[in-house]
Amino acid sequence: MQLKTLNRLLVCTLFSTSLSLLVRPAVADEKAAEKTAIAELQAGFAERDITPPKPFPMAGYFHERLSEGTADPLLARAAVFSDGRSQAAIVVCDLIGIWTDFAEVVRQRASRQTGIPTAAIVVSATHSHTAPDYAAVFAAWLAAQNPDTAAAFAGNPIPSADRLQYMDLLVENTVAAIVDAQKRAVPVSLHSGWAEQQTPVSFNRRFVQRDGSVRTWVGLESEGSLRAAGPIDPEMPILTARTATGSTAGVLSSFALHLDTVGGTRWSADYPRFIHEAVRNALGNDTISIFGAGCCGDINHVAPRGKERNSTTVIGTSLGQTISNGLRELQPIENPVLEVRSAVVRLPLRSAGAAEVTQSLATLAKVQAGESVDFYDHVAAWRTMMIDQLRNSPRLVPTAQAGLARRTVVQLAGSGDALPVEIHTISFGRDFAIVCLPGEVFVELGLAIRRASPFRTTMVLELCNAVETYYVPTRAASAGGGYETTNSTIAPGGGEMLVQESIRLLQSAAGRTSAEK
Repeated sequence: MQLKTLNRLLVCTLFSTSLSLLVRPAVADEKAAEKTAIAELQAGFAERDITPPKPFPMAGYFHERLSEGTADPLLARAAVFSDGRSQAAIVVCDLIGIWTDFAEVVRQRASRQTGIPTAAIVVSATHSHTAPDYAAVFAAWLAAQNPDTAAAFAGNPIPSADRLQYMDLLVENTVAAIVDAQKRAVPVSLHSGWAEQQTPVSFNRRFVQRDGSVRTWVGLESEGSLRAAGPIDPEMPILTARTATGSTAGVLSSFALHLDTVGGTRWSADYPRFIHEAVRNALGNDTISIFGAGCCGDINHVAPRGKERNSTTVIGTSLGQTISNGLRELQPIENPVLEVRSAVVRLPLRSAGAAEVTQSLATLAKVQAGESVDFYDHVAAWRTMMIDQLRNSPRLVPTAQAGLARRTVVQLAGSGDALPVEIHTISFGRDFAIVCLPGEVFVELGLAIRRASPFRTTMVLELCNAVETYYVPTRAASAGGGYETTNSTIAPGGGEMLVQESIRLLQSAAGRTSAEK
């Protein structure tokens, strides 16, 4: 089955340096090892609760709001795979995003406890907007453990003890999900494929205007709107792991739809909650369902015409039913040799000079004082604060105004004119591959990777290991403007760099598998 919307492969000159890693130990007899690996392919799945136990700031918007209870728990769900030569782990958290500092702590601790190389561990987020806003608290938590960094955090608000203690819980339970998954690994057979979402629940939220600009969220009924600025991705890649007894230990799925459908001030996993329920209804309560966010930086649940919106229940139930129906159509992966590859890509950062920092601080001061400011100016101010952290060491923000511009970055601080981000591919034979990208990635970029992939089914996940890019638009989208391009820290062309390197990793993995047949 072909995608309804075909997309040209987006390619630009790769002006980055990249490091490609093959994450596997040396083996004397590769052919013999492969035969052993096929017989010994194992997978384990687990989940842990990461819901804040006390009121905590909620993520997703440009103003602070405190939680007022729990609608449904937030979880970290993990899968660990091993073929006797290589191991890989992926943990998906019900969080707004994965800050690099958080990912590195989780990966290092999980690696020490499991023996899985850090380069073979991926930490991803679903992008729930009813999850904790933990970035500034986590940075303070790190600073408290390392006195050498304390000076860099001078002027930052000091979080309460309760909020700092939640960072312990968040890290420990995310790591524990990976450790538990490894302990539960058993021999499995893998089945993969994809299902097409027929009921319309996802829509491109950017619209081309008659003046040539692009506006976000306005819809086709707005005066001046001509058409949607891009496609959607209706396919849902699926991977299942079945045990020798015929039960399904775990299901990994994804879909390109922004997680901001539930709203309110109670913790919630948003629509994936209903996907997990549907999977368990179909396969049993012992099955762990893991849902990862597809490339949906420009996709949401609001139809371009009319004011009615599908509810979270309708969206999640429909997607869950599509997955449940699609389980019957999955094909076995005959030669599930595990290949893990990663690369560091240096994405060019946008500039943030002294004048822009000064203006942004003035905007944030007005917001803090309760004055009305233009929404896009507010967005640009926070984006500038992030770019200042990423580019400059020391920051251009004066210490006296550090409280306005919260410090949230440790490891990536002072990276200069390019942001080093890590991408991954995890593949099984020639049939199924997972591509793990940082940031909120435009759907066109995910489609480009999948269209060029040499694997039968390719799942592309966003928000993996880093969110400091914020949005990752296409070069064309950057020219058009809109909310997403305003709220991006990387320069035009960065998204195409990720596409090019992802395809290279996929081709490398597929080439090796073919050579070993």
